[in-house]
Amino acid sequence: MFRSVLKTDSNDFTPLVLRVILGVVISAHGAQKLFGIWGGHGPEWTVDAWHQWWGLPSVLTYLVIFIESIGATLMILGLLTRFWAILIGIIMLGAIYLVHWRWGFYMNWYMQPQVGEGFEYHILVLSILLVLVLRGGGKWSLDGRLSRK
Repeated sequence: MFRSVLKTDSNDFTPLVLRVILGVVISAHGAQKLFGIWGGHGPEWTVDAWHQWWGLPSVLTYLVIFIESIGATLMILGLLTRFWAILIGIIMLGAIYLVHWRWGFYMNWYMQPQVGEGFEYHILVLSILLVLVLRGGGKWSLDGRLSRK
C-alpha cells in the first residue's frame, strides 16, 4: 500500500516541474502565515482572524499553516507528493467555499473598488494537484528513490 503512494515514473519531468513551481508558490503563502513575511501577519493573527471571519478552530488554522509551509516544502522535495497534493487540494476547496465563491470565477483585478478575488487561480492549482496525485513526484523525487528501495 505505502509503495503505491510513492510509486512514480522517475524519468518523468512533468511532475518535477509542477511540484517545484506549485510548491514554491504554496510555501510562500505558508511562510506569510507562519513567519509573517511578504505581507503576511503571522500565525497568531491568522488564527484569530480566521476564527473571527469563518469560525475556524485554531487547530484547523494551524494545520493549514503547517500544510502550506512544511507540506509544500516536502512536496518540492518529492516526499509523499500525493499526500501533500491531496491536503493542499482540500485547502484550495476550503478557500473556494469560504472566501472566493461569492466573488465569482474571475480574479477581479480591474473591479473598482477591488472587493474580492474569484476562484480561477484555485481551479488552476487544483488541476496541477490532480496531475501530481495521478502521476506522483516524478523525476528527482524522494518518492521515486524510496519506492525503488
